[in-house]
Amino acid sequence: MAVTDEAIDKIKAMIVSGGLTPGSRLPREADLAAELGVSRNSLREAVKALSVFRILDVRQGDGTYVTSLEAPLLMDALGFLLEFHQDHSVLDLLAVRRILEPAATGMAARRISDEAIAEIREVIAADSLETPVHTLVEHDLKFHALIANGSGNPVLASMLESISLPTSRARIWRGLTQESAYPRTLQEHEEILRAIENREPELAAARAMVHIAGVEDWLRQVKEVTG
Repeated sequence: MAVTDEAIDKIKAMIVSGGLTPGSRLPREADLAAELGVSRNSLREAVKALSVFRILDVRQGDGTYVTSLEAPLLMDALGFLLEFHQDHSVLDLLAVRRILEPAATGMAARRISDEAIAEIREVIAADSLETPVHTLVEHDLKFHALIANGSGNPVLASMLESISLPTSRARIWRGLTQESAYPRTLQEHEEILRAIENREPELAAARAMVHIAGVEDWLRQVKEVTG
């Protein structure tokens, strides 16, 4: 189990056991990390993930609180987690994407316009390690859509769009729980675009293959751990 997932599970266990009640404030970061036996960085990422699903409420300058845990909030969060961990079709979609996207990327390296390359460069330039994960995933979708459109094959681009959107929630969860996901995504986007800019189809396709396979491998490992 990834260290961030472990921290998430321990916080949820405290809530379930009554150690943290609705509306209560979490202990200081250093104290809670020591109590849970996790690093402060892992705890920080766990809090970020649980705040996305509205289980925790991070109040700048005040602290982090357990939300009201009203039924609608919990159902929304639990519904996503159940869908994410039990729906194996996401792996099938990623496998298909791993086949199609390298082909589209290689075609784009041959056919894409300089104007489209400049637009992709702007998308990459908008991201950093400080970019919120939802924004990063939005930019990720745009990055891949622009490359697919640059392949010059509208049917292939449409197929990739239909495959890419259903996997976005998995990519959000990866960004929240895997510590290396941010820098790895940013670096791989840069490498893919550089190969396209240099008009190197084979290298661009290979870079895209590695990029997609990384998400697929991570999700496979998560599902093996969670059953």
